[in-house]
Amino acid sequence: MHPDILTSLATKTDSKIVLLVMDGVGGLPINGKTEIEAANTPNLDRLVEENVCGLTDSIARGITAGSGPGHLGLFGYDPTEYEIGRGVLEALGVGLEMTPLDVAARGNFATRDATSIIDRRAGRIPTEINRELCAKITEAIPEIDGVKVIVHSGMEHRFVVLFRGEGLDGRIADADPQQVGLPPKLAEALTPEAEHTVEIVNTFVRKVEEVLKDEHPANTVLLRGFAKYPDIPSMEERFLLTPAAIATYPMYRGLAKLVGMTLLDTGKTVADEMETLKNHWDAYDFFFIHVKKTDSYGEDGAFEKKVAVIEEVDKALPDLLSLAPDVLVITADHSTPSLLKSHSWHPNPFLLVNKYIRPDEVTRFSERAFVHGGLGRFPAKDGIALMLAHALKLKKFGA
Repeated sequence: MHPDILTSLATKTDSKIVLLVMDGVGGLPINGKTEIEAANTPNLDRLVEENVCGLTDSIARGITAGSGPGHLGLFGYDPTEYEIGRGVLEALGVGLEMTPLDVAARGNFATRDATSIIDRRAGRIPTEINRELCAKITEAIPEIDGVKVIVHSGMEHRFVVLFRGEGLDGRIADADPQQVGLPPKLAEALTPEAEHTVEIVNTFVRKVEEVLKDEHPANTVLLRGFAKYPDIPSMEERFLLTPAAIATYPMYRGLAKLVGMTLLDTGKTVADEMETLKNHWDAYDFFFIHVKKTDSYGEDGAFEKKVAVIEEVDKALPDLLSLAPDVLVITADHSTPSLLKSHSWHPNPFLLVNKYIRPDEVTRFSERAFVHGGLGRFPAKDGIALMLAHALKLKKFGA
């Protein structure tokens, strides 16, 4: 569906939409069951019995989505049209204001030996240590050849760096080998105009390794997602929504801010997020709630921990349902099977809760069951049309 159609049909109403994203919740069977199938989910199952479900493809069949494109699709933006560097999302998510002079990159503190990267996340160091290391780098490397360097801590092993100066270009290949056991990788220019920026970036990495040489496990950094600030219309402009985001991790807050959502402060648990939803219920008509740990534990291969997070979400659902949202969608931005320890191309469960639906015959919240859902299998970017329609926020097309 062309986005201009939705924009032309959108109408402002008092109805409320909640989009609950269990990041990477989809899995693959281990001992016969996926993580969702192994979880005890009575509340989710009850919703499935009474409503309608299906499966989504984050980008297209067979394509593995990154978190940025995966969420953009759920917000109604074609991720192949709006390609946004992860560095920008991380920068916005930690509260940095970007200027036209900036190139942003997402950073990982990592561990290396003499020849290779041995841990891309430095054991997921505590956020407190992350802050100390970022302060140390900031003091040691305030600028490089006239380019200002701004380093800001994120959560655990993640941080953000902005390079601010004239003539910088974000078309740069990642300074990250993407796998353990490989040698460290310097950034590379994807266009001649980025050569100067690459020199700055690679000088920064070398200087950081000198600063961190006596640290362990965080003795190097990996940089990826280089980008400048994109031009993207807001959800208010496109869909006449007043949206808010309830998310703890910087990248997802950054993505929400990029499409015009108000960022709500919240605690770290799912229960905290539900309390935040209650406290701001009257002020917004679209809420994006993000649950990160389903993805994190999938990447760690921690099957049972991922199961526990799914059960945590299920236990929190009565608090959400007590607010009686007009539309509730529970889905994922992509799949992250514990079996693979990475994002995958497998379709995502999509549950639509609303009084204006034709219930299907599915009775269990799971990937296997949703194959038979009444919504079928569709691109994730079309989900926003279903949300708007069931919230009575779309006018009739044509006479």
